[in-house]
Amino acid sequence: MPKPPTKQQLREQLQQQMQHYLQQGGEIHSFERGASGLQDGRYSERSLGFEKPAAERTSVDDVLRAIDQRRQQRKQPRKSPTRRSSKPKRRVIYDDFGEPLRVVWDDD
Repeated sequence: MPKPPTKQQLREQLQQQMQHYLQQGGEIHSFERGASGLQDGRYSERSLGFEKPAAERTSVDDVLRAIDQRRQQRKQPRKSPTRRSSKPKRRVIYDDFGEPLRVVWDDD
């Protein structure tokens, strides 16, 4: 896969194309700033994005604070009630040789 041309290569290619255009008899005209944006002698109202006053912004601090508060509540572990097992557990008691002696039922 070929590598894309570097900026330097693009500049050189553009310079060569301009020289070729001028050698073939082409001319470069310069215009006053903004003159190329005129349509029927007037500026296009669509292209003037920065001449309008800045729009008034709505503060969202309260909304962000509420979101952060909900997020903190979600992160806090919920306290679960301590549960005692309703069933007694079976425990086997072994002798010194590992042989089971008896079975005891624990409520804990």
